[in-house]
Amino acid sequence: MPTTPLPNATPASFEEAMEELEKLVSQMEAGELPLEASVAAYKRGSELVKYCSAQLDKVDSQVKILEGEMLKPFAADDSGDDE
Repeated sequence: MPTTPLPNATPASFEEAMEELEKLVSQMEAGELPLEASVAAYKRGSELVKYCSAQLDKVDSQVKILEGEMLKPFAADDSGDDE
């Protein structure tokens, strides 16, 4: 059974974190890891989920700021009611 070293470093990007998380999940679902490695993979996966969640929250905040400074799209305001 192959064992993959589990880095503890912060991922360089959201995409890198998601890729690593997908690999961990695949290995765990396939039963490729011994028990101790599975526990370490679960811990690392939890860290990656927290990182990704924080990145998404950060981007969500940035989008809200940008939406406040820009006009909303016309189609969103048009409800189609011409009564």
